[in-house]
Amino acid sequence: MKILVCITNVPDTTAKISFTDNNTKLNKAGVQYIIGPYDDYALARAVELKEQQGGSITVLNVGEAESDPQIRKALAIGADDAVRVNAEPTDSYFTATQIAAIAKEGGYDLILMGRESIDFNSGVVHGLVGEMLGIPSFSPVMKLDIEGSTAKFAREIEGGKEFLEAPLPLVLGCQEPIAEWKIPNMRGIMTARTKPLKVVEPVAVGDMATLDQYTLPAPKGACKMIPADQAETLISLLKTEAKVL
Repeated sequence: MKILVCITNVPDTTAKISFTDNNTKLNKAGVQYIIGPYDDYALARAVELKEQQGGSITVLNVGEAESDPQIRKALAIGADDAVRVNAEPTDSYFTATQIAAIAKEGGYDLILMGRESIDFNSGVVHGLVGEMLGIPSFSPVMKLDIEGSTAKFAREIEGGKEFLEAPLPLVLGCQEPIAEWKIPNMRGIMTARTKPLKVVEPVAVGDMATLDQYTLPAPKGACKMIPADQAETLISLLKTEAKVL
């Protein structure tokens, strides 16, 4: 079974975010990057499936050279090789087009990715890739098993879970608890250095969206502590200041 795992290179959730160029670009100075957490779940499940059934895992990233350390980490965790599309992602359509172009050449049985990245949180790339390839896509998938050429999986729906079956090939957007996160061991880190990382140029994509500017959310206000015996004061503040009652 050939598995393609798409990973994002996103700022660590503890990073302090600011912008440059008149609020049109992220200020990358001092920002620590990580593999997208939901992509980590997808990669971990791919490694488990490979251990159970054999096959190969290719990691794909759409990004510039700053993504290479995270790609090497994915190789250390258990991927066999990697492809980086040498371009800064501009929007979901651009990213999906690059993924679909690579996937068409590879003939993958399963394409896994996180349900969304944690930088832009659009959560539509898996659906776009499925449409571009003409194969089904599902998200958010929280359980996945492969039996022969059939995927059996569960996804989260409003108020419960939905259990489904579908023939391969598929595109799936993953989330916890589909697998336990995996930490690369020393042997994996050493072997990752010798695994192939292919860099390709992007396919041409027309502009589907233009960026106006970024803004930060309003800073949090000061916390007011209300004694437990002053319920009337609390209710009054919720009505007059928080305006939630």
